[in-house]
Amino acid sequence: MTMAPLPGAELVQKPLQLYRYLLRCCKRLPTENIQQHYRHAIRQSFRVHADEDSPERIQQIIKRAIEDADWVMNKVYETEVERRG
Repeated sequence: MTMAPLPGAELVQKPLQLYRYLLRCCKRLPTENIQQHYRHAIRQSFRVHADEDSPERIQQIIKRAIEDADWVMNKVYETEVERRG
C-alpha cells in the first residue's frame, strides 16, 4: 500500500510552487522531528539551487524533487504501517 501524492503535484511548474508543495508534504509526516528534518533539507536544497537559471534544468529539478517527495512519503507511510503491526 502506498500513500498518494498530494493533490497539485502535476501543477507545479515554478520553484516557489515546488517549495510550497514540499512544505505541505512535510506537514503530513508523522512526527515533528521528521518534519523538521525534511523542512531543513528542503531549505538547504533551495539554497544550493538558488542561482539555477536554465528552464530545462529547473524542470528536471522540480520533477526529481516531486519523485523524491513521493518516495519519502511512501517510505514513511510503510514504516508507520509496519510499526503499528
